[in-house]
Amino acid sequence: MDAARIVIEVLQYYGYIGLAVAAAFLLFGIERVDVRARRVYAFRPLLIPGCIVLWPLVIWRWIAAERGRG
Repeated sequence: MDAARIVIEVLQYYGYIGLAVAAAFLLFGIERVDVRARRVYAFRPLLIPGCIVLWPLVIWRWIAAERGRG
């Protein structure tokens, strides 16, 4: 297996994980991170690309918001 194929596969898995995190975050977590996002559903699809690319940061912020509430 050459290096290019490995890089492509790693990026695919990164994208799959990002898509799963984006779906979970936009359905369940966004209101915990930003209270102003409650009942505002029109802008959530616009956040999908950013959540996919920045999913480690999204998880980090989501966990920090949960710890701050507890």
